[in-house]
Amino acid sequence: MTVLVTGATGTVGRQVVRHLLERGRKVRALTRDPGRAVLPHGVEVVAGDLTDAAGLEAAFDGVTAVHLINFGVGYRPLANGRDIVALAERAGVGKATVLGGWQEGTLEPAVRASGLEWTFLRPLQFMANFLNDWGESLRTTGRVREPYGDRQSPPVDEYDIGAVAAAVLTQDGHGGRSYHLTGPEVLTARRMVAIIAEATGRDLRFEELTPDQVRREWSVPGRRPPLSLFRAFAEIDGTDEADLVESLLRMYGTPNEYATRLTDHVEQVAGRPPRTFAQWAAEHARHFLPTDPR
Repeated sequence: MTVLVTGATGTVGRQVVRHLLERGRKVRALTRDPGRAVLPHGVEVVAGDLTDAAGLEAAFDGVTAVHLINFGVGYRPLANGRDIVALAERAGVGKATVLGGWQEGTLEPAVRASGLEWTFLRPLQFMANFLNDWGESLRTTGRVREPYGDRQSPPVDEYDIGAVAAAVLTQDGHGGRSYHLTGPEVLTARRMVAIIAEATGRDLRFEELTPDQVRREWSVPGRRPPLSLFRAFAEIDGTDEADLVESLLRMYGTPNEYATRLTDHVEQVAGRPPRTFAQWAAEHARHFLPTDPR
């Protein structure tokens, strides 16, 4: 049984590869730059780009299950979902997981209409995003400067997303399901900074910006904040900074029941509770220290 993992060098893809290997599966990893993949021994690394289905026939050859992502470069939803699904079906792929991005593209409807045994994975917020969103600021200033410090979310460890994907791809009973993946607790942004402070032993603070401060500081061309959400919106629709800031303020400032709802889907599929943010922070504490080379 060969499992193809697309986006294999990404935050989640590496964890899918890891968990599949632990389950004793043969893994083929798709990446645009195999020379920089740095994946575990035994993984078959192949070159390819999901945005070019015509170049993926060799990657799908002999594959029985595939982990797909619904976006290409810059978080843009794939425009060639039907071509990818047709290729998978011709290759005889049986199972597919689809990791959703910020919005649906052409891949999800094509998968739903296919003969694949599909499962959608829908994490709302990766814990790993905080490495990019907060890492540099905490390393250099010891502060996170953002609006709405009491906004809430249940971030999920990328390790758990990979565990769920691997379980779905190697077990029966998950076809036609959509899993909303969350961590075990709802946390405020302010509390997450405090947890990172505990993990690092540093005096780290959340400094809350007012909406007007955000508009003044984040709407300047060339001064986009290092927020995953901000970058994703910019790549997807090309909106200018001022409109992006207003969208972000609305999203952060508006309570969202779906965005804060906990689920038991990680435990249901992986067979254990999801990891806590404190566990994740302790494991990644070095990335929030001034001496980290990033």
